[in-house]
Amino acid sequence: MKNLNRFIEHTNLKPTITGKDVDLLIKEAKEHQFVGVCVPPFWVKRAQREIGDSDVQLVTVVGFPLGYNMTETKIEEMKLAIRDGADELDLVMNVSAFKDGMPWPKIEFAKSSKLCHEEGKILKVIIETAYLSDEDIVRACKLCNDAGVDFVKTSSGLAPAGAKVEHIKLMRSVLPSSVGIKASGGIKTYEQALTMINAGADRLGTSNGVEVMKEMKK
Repeated sequence: MKNLNRFIEHTNLKPTITGKDVDLLIKEAKEHQFVGVCVPPFWVKRAQREIGDSDVQLVTVVGFPLGYNMTETKIEEMKLAIRDGADELDLVMNVSAFKDGMPWPKIEFAKSSKLCHEEGKILKVIIETAYLSDEDIVRACKLCNDAGVDFVKTSSGLAPAGAKVEHIKLMRSVLPSSVGIKASGGIKTYEQALTMINAGADRLGTSNGVEVMKEMKK
């Protein structure tokens, strides 16, 4: 696949990530012309400095990894990430409130969407498919679409399971073409990457982007 690199968000969200790791991530992203890099909020400012005027989107996470922070906390996180130079924000859904049947997740998505779009940024929502039934996935996707979210993302990468092809297909069947899908969690090979894209994924979040590209070129 010729433009596979333009699907990949080169990711490092390890708790032990250092400044050197951030610099390496960005160096590799530039070399392979990945669409973006995803780093923890603490490292956004440094990442932006290293990216400079390169065509690499700077992505960070909000309410990561469990999502049950207060909405006010998440909004503040977003404001700080935008201040520091983030282009795209990956917000973890409050699975706890969602499972309880509360309307709160949709309100949170709408508030987050409004903030991001006023600032010209992109909002992705991590629904954490490992904790959801098929019915839950459909409902979560509809909430995201109704609230004006730009992408729905499968996983944080820290739940019991990551992206699954059947979930990507299900999400694509529910979401309009204007809402993207980001597959993440456990994508380690070229074959896995291709399968996710063929199922309907528009973005791939992976810490194995370089390996995937090397495998593709073999």
